[in-house]
Amino acid sequence: MKNELKIEISALTANDAFVRSTVAAFCLPLNPTVDQIEDIKTAVSEAFTNSVIHGYESDAEKKVEISARLDGDELEIIVVDRGCGIKDVKTAIQPFFTTKPEQERSGMGFTLMSTFMDRMDVTSAPGEGTRVVMAKKIEREVENA
Repeated sequence: MKNELKIEISALTANDAFVRSTVAAFCLPLNPTVDQIEDIKTAVSEAFTNSVIHGYESDAEKKVEISARLDGDELEIIVVDRGCGIKDVKTAIQPFFTTKPEQERSGMGFTLMSTFMDRMDVTSAPGEGTRVVMAKKIEREVENA
């Protein structure tokens, strides 16, 4: 089954619950396990929150683009912002790296995304924004007969 979802939403942390729930609901036709749903929701939340807080510095006038695609048993999620971008992606994806220690940010966003998804790719350029692509193979939960 091929299916696609695209949304553009204001860069507000208040929209996090909507974004994570929408993407989780989108993959329900694949009958994922509860653990898989939670993994997806966490990864989407981290990507969206990074766009809001780091990419746009909480500027609610800006928009974050989220797309999801189901292709067979794989879910691909893309989160894009056109914010400040990341100067050094290799450094930024390291555990505990944060550009906002004064806000008590843990620096674990990219680590969580890569842990909960099967694949994660980050492309970014200063002044141009950031694109996070994540994918997860959904192994169908066995239904009780």
